[in-house]
Amino acid sequence: MTTSPLERAAESFAAELARHRTGRGLSKKQLATLMGFDPSYVSHVEGRRHRPTEDFARRAEAVLDASGAIWQRFREYDQLRQARPTAHREPPPPGQWLPPGTGLVVERETATLTHSDDGYDCVVRRQLHNVGTEPVTRHLVRVAVDRYPDDPGRSNRHHREHPLTFAELRLRAHRDDGGSREPMHWRAKHDRDAYKEIWLLFENGDGPFPLHPGERAEIEYAYHVGREKWGPWFQRAVRLPTRHLAVRLDLPAALDPRVWGVETSLSADEGPLRTPVRRHERGDRAVFDWATDDPPLNSRYRLQWRFRSDQADPARTASPGRTGDRLRALGVLPRDADLLRRPARPFDLPGDESAAREVVDRLTALLTRVDELQPFSAGMGLAAPQVGVDAAAAVIRPADRSAAPVVLLNPRMVAASPDTDEQYEGCLSFADHRGLVPRPLRIDVEHARWDGSRIITSFAYGMARLVAHEIDHLQGRLYTDRMAPGVPLVPVEEYRETGP
Repeated sequence: MTTSPLERAAESFAAELARHRTGRGLSKKQLATLMGFDPSYVSHVEGRRHRPTEDFARRAEAVLDASGAIWQRFREYDQLRQARPTAHREPPPPGQWLPPGTGLVVERETATLTHSDDGYDCVVRRQLHNVGTEPVTRHLVRVAVDRYPDDPGRSNRHHREHPLTFAELRLRAHRDDGGSREPMHWRAKHDRDAYKEIWLLFENGDGPFPLHPGERAEIEYAYHVGREKWGPWFQRAVRLPTRHLAVRLDLPAALDPRVWGVETSLSADEGPLRTPVRRHERGDRAVFDWATDDPPLNSRYRLQWRFRSDQADPARTASPGRTGDRLRALGVLPRDADLLRRPARPFDLPGDESAAREVVDRLTALLTRVDELQPFSAGMGLAAPQVGVDAAAAVIRPADRSAAPVVLLNPRMVAASPDTDEQYEGCLSFADHRGLVPRPLRIDVEHARWDGSRIITSFAYGMARLVAHEIDHLQGRLYTDRMAPGVPLVPVEEYRETGP
């Protein structure tokens, strides 16, 4: 049986692909993972059951670093395919699986990250060209956060306790065809604590508007991430053939930012950016621009920064040597505040659930800021009255950083062991002093769930002390009230960690 030149060209491409894959010691599944394709599709292309696409060929060439051999075989096949009369062109096999975005080329991407008072706002614009043979109906985008990029363990713990949510992202997207601006619906693909994958859909309430072969369109998507979840870095990964990639960082000039960058690829270890980052001033903003042309597939570019001015953190602008002054700058009330002497208002759950969650989120975020300022090895807690909120809520961070925070709503102690011990305690409202306080070694606490039901939880030893301390706050009591008469507070300079 004779084969056509087109069939022979497709077989030549498949053979070249298989040769380079086996030469690299990769299985079909491993190659598919590196290329971002389904393993069955790679298998079908090698087995001549599916024809290669431009997107597939570009990714295979980049991943296998074939010195242009794979790309040349594809060009030979594609020239023969294009030369065939339209009436004789083969339609794609019925039910053929095509990877999302097959045939898409990013002609230009511009990503802008802007520092705001409550976090960072990101806007990404992509000019897309469908060079494939199938309409594109969805486009995959990714959002990842890493609060402590130089300390993966700490970041993992932090994001387990403070997961990124779709609600806070406030994601929005649209397609622009040069005058026609269509909102795009979206759908979650993966939802992880520090990572989100999202399908941007070429459709909205008025119907679909797919990107057909040969068409071009610009899409834009934007999202917001709070400062407590975003570390000092911004990364772009090249997952589609891209002609031009540009990044802009818009940072407050008053914080005196310093910006640098690194890049990595499948064939090169991490190194400095090959093109410079340019800085220019725009009013009270420092704007940093970086760009590159024809970045290799699967390369990654990371811009990093640090703020050299003490104004970067309001906690650092007040009396550098005094933790208490820094905490007050963050909004923690001092011990003489009137609110700390009043019983906190209980929540009416489940009706107040939204308000309760808002208070707990605020306490959790502030504990994170405090932990950055001065970690407390024995754990720490914060009650709503300490941040000026009249509400019966408290959050406790255990000494074990891998453990989840304890949230207490409308708590009351219902039992306590007769056995006690006396240890030094600290308090964020007394940050520059410690006091010797007797506490029971075990307590039982009744507290509310979000739905208003109540449970009883037992706490022992260090956690019992932390929880009892926060319940006192919600009852308008300070730890000095429990100290023995005549026992003085100890300045933190004299305190040598003789207790929690």
